[in-house]
Amino acid sequence: MNIGTIKQNDAGIYVGKIATLTIAMVIALRSVQSANPKAPKFEVLALSASRAWVQVGALFELFSNGTGEAFLNGKIEDPSLAAPLYISAFAQEDGSYNVVWSRPTRRRDLSAEMAPKADEGLPPLPGEGDAPAQPAEAGLGQSSAEHAFAS
Repeated sequence: MNIGTIKQNDAGIYVGKIATLTIAMVIALRSVQSANPKAPKFEVLALSASRAWVQVGALFELFSNGTGEAFLNGKIEDPSLAAPLYISAFAQEDGSYNVVWSRPTRRRDLSAEMAPKADEGLPPLPGEGDAPAQPAEAGLGQSSAEHAFAS
């Protein structure tokens, strides 16, 4: 779902707006200079109510597996948001970016998938299928403070 647009202004700075039913923010992208190949390409800055720029996220450059086309991907995070806003930005022919929102996918529950299935023909676990064990004594064991709690 398209939630905004970012365009380069006359000063060469990427500025845009993101708007949803509950969010309306002016954002800017500041280029990150780093020798680290895993560093983000841009920091995402948002204009606060007091008209100050606040860093709220980062965008990383990724490449489509199918076409090899570059796009930006990241999230906007702020204490005022109920959850992070995951976004991607796709370059347009005019040099602007369309900003789209996506809900993160949940990871599969691997513990349930790794649990042995009853029909796998595994031998019974120790104690499973054996004669019932002797009942354990009730309580937590002997007290070292004999008769400390008289009634």
